Amino acid sequence: MNPILLTNAHLIDPATGREGPGAVLVRDRTIADIHWGTPAALPEGAEVIDCAGQVLTAGLVDLRAFVGEPGAEHRETLASASAAAAAGGVTTLVCMPDTNPPIDEPAIVDFVLRRARDTASTHVLPAAAITKGLAGQVMTEFGLLTEAGAVAFTDGLKAVTNAQVMRRALTYARDFGVLLMQHVEEPTLVGDGVMNEGEMASRLGLHGIPREAETILLERDIRLVRLTGGRYHAAMISCADSIEIVRRAKEAGLPVTCGVSVNNLVLNENDIGHYRTFCKLSPPLRTEADRQAVVAALNEGVIDVIVSDHNPQDVETKRLPFAEAADGALGIETLLAAALRLVHAGDIALPRLLAALSAAPSRVLGRETGRLAAGAPADLVLIDPDAPYVLDKRQLKSRSKNSPFDEARLQGIASLTMVAGRIVHRSEEPR
Repeated sequence: MNPILLTNAHLIDPATGREGPGAVLVRDRTIADIHWGTPAALPEGAEVIDCAGQVLTAGLVDLRAFVGEPGAEHRETLASASAAAAAGGVTTLVCMPDTNPPIDEPAIVDFVLRRARDTASTHVLPAAAITKGLAGQVMTEFGLLTEAGAVAFTDGLKAVTNAQVMRRALTYARDFGVLLMQHVEEPTLVGDGVMNEGEMASRLGLHGIPREAETILLERDIRLVRLTGGRYHAAMISCADSIEIVRRAKEAGLPVTCGVSVNNLVLNENDIGHYRTFCKLSPPLRTEADRQAVVAALNEGVIDVIVSDHNPQDVETKRLPFAEAADGALGIETLLAAALRLVHAGDIALPRLLAALSAAPSRVLGRETGRLAAGAPADLVLIDPDAPYVLDKRQLKSRSKNSPFDEARLQGIASLTMVAGRIVHRSEEPR
């Protein structure tokens, strides 16, 4: 590929927070040079892209995306998920093991990597199951799965509730140097709950899910981390009590990180409105006080990463009464625009937001992405943070259309997305 010079950009390095005018030279799939504030010389044969003062930063890294392939290609494929990711500025996505068959054998990891290589336009990294069949009882082969290419271990939508199994998993995670990502919801406390427990659930006549379903399991896991020393990542926390648990763990020096869904950052239980099933999520949307608490924790650094929690569902599982509908919402294509709501509201600075979307998840995975530096992978996104549009679900790249932001007014688009030096998405006009 010929060199590409992205010039006249407002650069933001998510890894350091540095920002300012400049240019980036891309050559041979990597960032060859960064020019901060000074005009860049044009290499011979280079393609020049005028960024028109838009924000140029490292591509987003999404640690939690559910993809139907293999087994549920009618909901999503690796090709459609990566197309949605590219349109949203996401250059790396970690796919969950909730497939059919689940990603619990090296052969399935190999299948996903091969299919992604052949059909996906972005980086797709498989997370393998902690337990066989996602059943929570028998551990998978961490060593073999890691050798096959798994980047982390999680039971996806399910929590590992057996404390002995979780203890052993964390011990193996320590010995193999791998990461465990836990979905922190205690299923027996969730019970038949379908939304946040409280006044709103009572008004709607729906069974509630208490915050303790999250905090009790999180507290147990942190104690097991202290016992074993394994690396632990709480996939998504959603309430103020969980923030305090994670804060104490970090202050104690434990190898603990956590994430938050963009939905819990910008939506609350009131957005369910008249039983909007696109807002039926796991963990559920909480109160406005909890939403403000997680935003403050993100600013403080207690919460490390923002995830899309991309979970495509078809009409057969969503066009049902609220209590019967499946959990989950699309998120990967709207991750950037939804998160930018916090910037436009003055709740968070853009460099801090981009750090949680790019640099921090890269660090959690131990990868070289998420930074603007010479020699780093040329995974880049050009952002017009002020471009307004109304989301039309029919224009989404995903095969499913269950977006909680359907018909919402959003502001901010990925004008250009580059993966390994190759342009995989380009948008001339806002949607």
